[in-house]
Amino acid sequence: MIAPNTLREKLDRNEPTVGTHIMFADPDVAEMVGDAGLFDYAEFVAEYATFDMSLLYHMARAAQCGGGLPLMIKPDQADQAFWAQAALGAGFKAVLFTDVRTPEDVDACHRAIAPDTPESGGFMGVKLRRPALAAYDTERYLDDLRSAVFAIMVEKDVTVDHIDAVLERAKARGVDMTQWGPADFSFSRGTPRLMATPDIRPFEELVIKKSLEHGIRPRIEIGSVEQAQRYIDLGVRDFCIGWDRFILRSALADLGAGLRKLTDTL
Repeated sequence: MIAPNTLREKLDRNEPTVGTHIMFADPDVAEMVGDAGLFDYAEFVAEYATFDMSLLYHMARAAQCGGGLPLMIKPDQADQAFWAQAALGAGFKAVLFTDVRTPEDVDACHRAIAPDTPESGGFMGVKLRRPALAAYDTERYLDDLRSAVFAIMVEKDVTVDHIDAVLERAKARGVDMTQWGPADFSFSRGTPRLMATPDIRPFEELVIKKSLEHGIRPRIEIGSVEQAQRYIDLGVRDFCIGWDRFILRSALADLGAGLRKLTDTL
C-alpha cells in the first residue's frame, strides 16, 4: 500500500505545517510522534545519526502505524543522492538537502529525487522497494514520487551572497521549502559564535524575505513555542520544533533535579 503524502496535501492547500526532529535511530520514536496526533511530519536528521537502509524501512512502517505520519530525511551532503533515494524507497515522503551552495547544487538535488521521465529530468527510476511493490502499479508509484516534498538548506555564506540566483533555480526545480541554518552559516563565515548573537538576525531575515519573494516557503527550526511569534510576524508558516535527544535530556534533568531536591533533605 502506498501511503498518502499528507504533508504534500497540506502544502498544496497552503496550510501551515508543524514538524519535529528525530535523532534517535529507533522506529518507536517515529510511531510515538505520529501517535501524538499533533505533528504534520517528523524529520529524521540522518546527517547527525547512525543508521542503515533497514532502519529507514522500519521507521517508515512505524510512522505509518503512528497515524500515517509522513517522514522527512535530512541526509549528509557526501552521499545524499543515495540516501534520499533509499529513504523515498523505504516510504519517506520528503527530503531536506544540506549544504546547497550554488544553483548547480540545486540541480543535483532535483535530479536525485525527480522521476526519470522526459518532463521531469530526474534520475529516480522504478526501484522495487516499498512504494513500487504496491501491486507493482507504476503509475501510482510515479504519482508518489511526484508528491515528494523537496526542501533545501540555506546555510552557507556563499549561498546567502548569491541568494537570488540560488532561489530562482530552486523555484524552477520545484523546491517547496528553504530551511535557514544559522550554525553552518556562522561556521562558513569563520565566525562560529555569530549564531548566538543578535547579529545573525539580518542574514536570517534576508533568507526568509527572499524565500517568500521567490514563492518558496521558508521553514524555521525552533526549540520552544515562545520563539515562533517573531517568525510568524516575518511571514513564516512552517516550523520544525524540538529534537528528541534534547527533549529527553531536558525531561530527565527536570525529573532528576526535582527528586534530588527532595531526597537531599532526608
